[in-house]
Amino acid sequence: MTFQLMRLQPDPIALAAWATRHGVLSPDGDYGYALHGLLSAAFGEQAPKPFRYMSNKQGLFAYTVENMETLRLHASLATPDVARALGLDELDARPFPSAWKEGQTLGFEVRVRPVVRAKDGRERDAFLHAVDAIPAADGGGIAQRAVIYSDWLAKQFAVDGAAQIIYTQMDEFRLTRVLRKAGTGENGKRKTHAGTGPDAVFKGQLQVGNPVAFGRLLARGVGRHRAFGFGMLLLKPARSC
Repeated sequence: MTFQLMRLQPDPIALAAWATRHGVLSPDGDYGYALHGLLSAAFGEQAPKPFRYMSNKQGLFAYTVENMETLRLHASLATPDVARALGLDELDARPFPSAWKEGQTLGFEVRVRPVVRAKDGRERDAFLHAVDAIPAADGGGIAQRAVIYSDWLAKQFAVDGAAQIIYTQMDEFRLTRVLRKAGTGENGKRKTHAGTGPDAVFKGQLQVGNPVAFGRLLARGVGRHRAFGFGMLLLKPARSC
């Protein structure tokens, strides 16, 4: 099976126009739902995920199991507005490792939405969920939040023994509103809902545990909302961290 790292260079003006026209721009300017829609429009069921929109300058990265020929065929069928917004004329991809060694050390970066399922089935900020029993005066600040999110991240890596964290730090944090579809409106279409939640970027080093499980983690992504710009595990040689 091929495993590829794909890169696109979305046009920021065309992207904003498409997102606004389709009503899928977050109040905070997050393009996750818009890019999800654009990738689905361009690639259908083969839409790459997880993905990460880095910036206007760096572009969008995604993992895919499709080969370059298939990707370009899908891209050639996209409508002009979708092609412009995603920058499909500059589609690029390269083979990415699919075999890993137990004990291998790698640098990583990942943007995550650290949430857990509450007893009522709703998503909840992992930090708020963890500190429920702590008095308000001892509720902690960003340092405690970073520790709780780091523990959450370690559990994600540890599923099926995929990997363990050697060290990590929360490099960025904010609360963002991201769009999701919830319920059906009078016109029969699903309504758009903006939900607020944690948005964090972690950097650090990991050690591969079970190579097969690590490959699954890489292809699947970390945590929830992986189809909307979260959870893509970016890797690099450990010495460059």
